[in-house]
Amino acid sequence: MTEKLELYKCEVCGNLVQVILPGVGELVCCGQPMKLQTIQHDTSELGEKHAPKLEYRENAKYVQVKTHPMLPEHYIQFIEVYRKDKSALHLKYLNPGEVPEFDITCMPEDIDAIEFCNIHGLWGEDKND
Repeated sequence: MTEKLELYKCEVCGNLVQVILPGVGELVCCGQPMKLQTIQHDTSELGEKHAPKLEYRENAKYVQVKTHPMLPEHYIQFIEVYRKDKSALHLKYLNPGEVPEFDITCMPEDIDAIEFCNIHGLWGEDKND
């Protein structure tokens, strides 16, 4: 059974889909089951380059991935911010060369953030911070 906001990736073509409403069926693409993307939390150097961080600047809130490259071959493809109860979601797509940050002033305090790296997959904030 799928759960709301889970991400699944096709290992053949790279399609990435997000569950809007949960169901009991299996997600399939290119004739194969899609792989559930699990959120990585890591305190290593790799984790620090990927973990989204909440930052306050001049009465505005941002989610930022500070030290990650934004090169055509290696970049953050999107940042997603959602309420912990999963009742609201905001998504920002990114392109190589852009600053990997997301103005989230419209979101309440009770939020989580994830980012998706085109090479290293799905990352969340280190819960030990």
